[in-house]
Amino acid sequence: MRTTSSIRTPLVASAITTVVLVAIAACSKTAASSDSTGSPNPTAPAVTSQSAQSAQSAQSAAAQHGPQRDLQWGPAPAVFPPGAEFVVMQGDPSKAEEFTVRLRLPSGYKIPPHTHPTVENVTVLTGTFLAGTGTTFVESDLQPFGRDGFLSIPAEHAHYAMAHGRTIVQVHGIGPFALTYVNPADNPAAVAR
Repeated sequence: MRTTSSIRTPLVASAITTVVLVAIAACSKTAASSDSTGSPNPTAPAVTSQSAQSAQSAQSAAAQHGPQRDLQWGPAPAVFPPGAEFVVMQGDPSKAEEFTVRLRLPSGYKIPPHTHPTVENVTVLTGTFLAGTGTTFVESDLQPFGRDGFLSIPAEHAHYAMAHGRTIVQVHGIGPFALTYVNPADNPAAVAR
């Protein structure tokens, strides 16, 4: 056991060093890209860190929507079972572009087995999101994902979900977002709300 720990310690230290160096490079990008006269410096390295891009996206979303308490929640689209609330954070889920949405689900809320034509990435913000895979909803097969839990569900992969406690999840991907129920009778959009 100690051998494993001592092997991991240098790897963790190396990873932390890499993250710190990328952060320093990102912070100094503006300063390094110009000389003392303000002219561009063609020899300055460009930083294309995913984390730097993510930080910029987060700042952009925050600028668009303000503090989280100011989000304008509304009923989820008709393709979701009644009871969920929905807010678009970034992009337009109906278009072929990046999007980020949030769903607020009451305790006990269920989404029957379904698929999406694109990858679906889910991050749990609050509560417990229970997820299962397959074409039949089997509650005993659900796996719990708590705060900061993350799922990446491949395109056309049948899955289902349930909320335990009031749960908020953030979903991001490339649109257009579509949800196809395995059993068409589960589609609430086909039934008047």
